[in-house]
Amino acid sequence: MTDIQPDEPLLHQGGSARLRVHARGDEQEVDLDRDAPFGWWPAIAIALVAFIDRVEINLIAGALPVIQDHFGFSDTVGGLIPTAASIAAAVLLLPAGRLADRAPRVGTIVIVVLVWSLCSVLSGLATTFLMFFMVRIAIGAAGQLYNPPASSLLADYYPNRSRGKAYGFERAGYYMGLPAGVIIGGAVAEALDWRAVFFIAAVPGLFIAALMLTVKEPVRGLGDTIDRLRAQRTGVAPPESEAHVDLSVSSASLWADAKELLRIRTLRGVILAQAMLALGVAGLFYWLPTFLERLEDLDTDTASGLAGGVGGTGIVIGIIIGSRLGDRHESEGWRIRLSTVCLLVGAIGLSLAVLLPGVGLRMAMVALACAGFAGAMPNLTAAAANVVPAASRGMGFALLQFLTTLGGAFGPLLVGAMSDVTGWIGYGMLFLIPPLFLSVVLLWLVRGSYDADAARASASSSH
Repeated sequence: MTDIQPDEPLLHQGGSARLRVHARGDEQEVDLDRDAPFGWWPAIAIALVAFIDRVEINLIAGALPVIQDHFGFSDTVGGLIPTAASIAAAVLLLPAGRLADRAPRVGTIVIVVLVWSLCSVLSGLATTFLMFFMVRIAIGAAGQLYNPPASSLLADYYPNRSRGKAYGFERAGYYMGLPAGVIIGGAVAEALDWRAVFFIAAVPGLFIAALMLTVKEPVRGLGDTIDRLRAQRTGVAPPESEAHVDLSVSSASLWADAKELLRIRTLRGVILAQAMLALGVAGLFYWLPTFLERLEDLDTDTASGLAGGVGGTGIVIGIIIGSRLGDRHESEGWRIRLSTVCLLVGAIGLSLAVLLPGVGLRMAMVALACAGFAGAMPNLTAAAANVVPAASRGMGFALLQFLTTLGGAFGPLLVGAMSDVTGWIGYGMLFLIPPLFLSVVLLWLVRGSYDADAARASASSSH
């Protein structure tokens, strides 16, 4: 039995609408006029999960020079580590999406976080490079599996007008984890050794898994139910007896479900744009400390701290601006157009960060790039949620993460390989720029299809 189930809408004096729900046997009323009828804790808890995931994955970036010295591998092999891990994650994402549409999502997320913590400890215990490499593949395989159930949970907890903020929390955790992992990895490796980096990271994973257990499992489609009840008050939606969420689970094969979802033009555009974006962002954060160390003659600790601190500042600014602007309008493809502008700003910023000499100029442009990328992310995720029917959101987000993960998998490898071929890491970083501008073009091409796709998704969730 689900933990949060809607019962019936109530209309109180003064016109405020409330929904009676049952949560673990207790009856309570929630205010439908609030942006977050059930509060923001579910979004915060999921943001913490996203944060610790990216911290653990990016510890290696901060400590990479030290790990390279210890095991003696090339830049190409260094880039291959996250590539292999991301490919392993992509292989499991579609089954994870199918599971997210069928199994309890909170329990799935808790198990995934515990697996991360175990693999982090094993990374620190590795005695050979082969062992280290295989453990990083294992943690990569588990690294993205929280995303389909987590994204589906957020769509059920939050109605459309606050989904940008809800996904903003998750994206903030995700993207703040990138620089935090780089900073922690570099600082701990410099102060202690590279093995301590992974031992320390396992502890917060256990704590966050315990916190996630406090989140209740909502009935699927609850956020859409709230949207319909709000619309009924204005007379633009059919009465509840004529419209309700279709929670039937598809009996088609996994690939048939995926093929059906990819017919949604807006979803295709969002997925392809995010895949190109992920390639650039993954390559940027993985190699940025090494880039600064080699070109600006910084030590490992300073390079990691600068890359993480400046990038994190840009991310916070971008998330705040992007999520606030994204929830202001919900018509004529507003989220898509806003995301297109944000990605363009990010692509220009990253281009200048690579091309302009000097630590100050490079860091200013990194902050601009991160702000642009982060401003687009919550709106792209909310747009994906809005164009996919409620019963298929787990698979929809798995598809999104599957192709995004594949795109991100090749960013670090591309930079490392081109660095070895050309003898200069700057040339490798330049190869990240064209995919970022391609993501802008892909989004611009689907800007006009969002409203129609969102309307069809809403109609297919009602009968």
